[in-house]
Amino acid sequence: MNSEEEFYDAETGERGLESDDSGEVSFKDALVFDGKQEVTDGKASENGVWERRKTLPAEMISRNDFSIWSILKKCIGMELSKIAMPVVFNEPLSFLQRISEYMEHTHLIHKACSLSDSIDRMQVVAAFAVSAVASQWERTGKPFNPLLGETYELMREEEGYRLISEQVSHHPPISAFHAQALKQEFEFHGSIYPKLKFWGKSVEAEPKGTMTLELLKHKEAYTWTNPMCCVHNIILGKLWIEQYGTVEIVNHSTGDKCVLNFKPCGMFGKELHKVEGHIQDKSKKKRRVIYGKWTECMYSVDPKVYEAHKKAGGDSKKLKQEHSCEAEEADEMPDVQETVTVIPGSALLWRIKPRPADSAQMYNFTSFAMTLNELEPGAERLLPPTDCRLRPDIRAMENGDIDAASTAKEQLEEKQRASRRERSKDEEHWPTRWFQLGTNPHTGAEDWLYTGGYFDRNYSDCPNIY
Repeated sequence: MNSEEEFYDAETGERGLESDDSGEVSFKDALVFDGKQEVTDGKASENGVWERRKTLPAEMISRNDFSIWSILKKCIGMELSKIAMPVVFNEPLSFLQRISEYMEHTHLIHKACSLSDSIDRMQVVAAFAVSAVASQWERTGKPFNPLLGETYELMREEEGYRLISEQVSHHPPISAFHAQALKQEFEFHGSIYPKLKFWGKSVEAEPKGTMTLELLKHKEAYTWTNPMCCVHNIILGKLWIEQYGTVEIVNHSTGDKCVLNFKPCGMFGKELHKVEGHIQDKSKKKRRVIYGKWTECMYSVDPKVYEAHKKAGGDSKKLKQEHSCEAEEADEMPDVQETVTVIPGSALLWRIKPRPADSAQMYNFTSFAMTLNELEPGAERLLPPTDCRLRPDIRAMENGDIDAASTAKEQLEEKQRASRRERSKDEEHWPTRWFQLGTNPHTGAEDWLYTGGYFDRNYSDCPNIY
């Protein structure tokens, strides 16, 4: 693909994103990857290409015989990071693996790198920011808390990037990550301090921390924070998730800004999953309107077209059913309304990939998530001993052995406590290995920054945490 290629809007003739009246338009030159890579060892398929797995070794463990209320009833209003939860409420991934799911739609970053106009780049970056939380839809299992010093490496040569993450703090729990393009097109990094609170019927997650995306060719840096997430019906009823809050994406090089509103479901569920916002340039002129659902797709349209559609009553359709988010016994999930109504002239920025047919029996994992705890051929001799794919509790749960997972989790937690007591006795501080606390050069805020060297493959001084 020629990264300098320019293409034209079908209606306006302006450089930018293709469009037609149906709105069912994508990028012609978007990168497509097949999820395969050649290997020199390990088990390969008949054509010599090793394929990533498409399912887990065992189905999800039933939670029907366990009561979370017995644990949480004393925790209303409290932060949950210090509460030990039974392993049955987990999913077989570490939180470090969970945050690596931001990379599922990396083709959008590659797309942004290829565009010559800053507003076009901003709307694709906005789509990437929305896509980064899309995998959370229906994912009601809790990821395993990373141990201090735990790491995770995600290498995707066929998609042009690699990622390293590290648990840099235990109290408060902070996870730092850094992804880089193999051809030096971009860097994507951040540190996340997830604050969880229990509010009686729901658990609210505030993903404190800043995401930073640098498009190196364009010498641009974008920053944003993720929306709030709430899991409803922790005690009674069917679990369901909503994202809400304002996400502000800033291009620190041009002054362009995108403001996205992740809407709460509202009284009758009309706004469930909806995301709406706009892009403005440095003079605060509104340049594009962004709309869609974080569970489905995102579109971009000219602000004048959007306003005309709104005035014409484009959003006035009556709901087939009305459900309140506030029921007496449970926060009933409103019926998901029709798919996004596409405004004529809109350009499709992103559409979610279908989940595997057996996803509901596999912790509602996406196809991408299914691969994250897989040990690729020859990987064990390359990974540091801190990589979470080597954790016995996660591995046991993935294999469907809840008793072994619970036992291993308790042993690891006790080992971690003993290590902390020893450091406290000697007044020692934990030395992080791949990240150090510094200042984000674009926001001026405190941030954990990658120090480099991980992919030199020298892990002789990595601690034995498992």
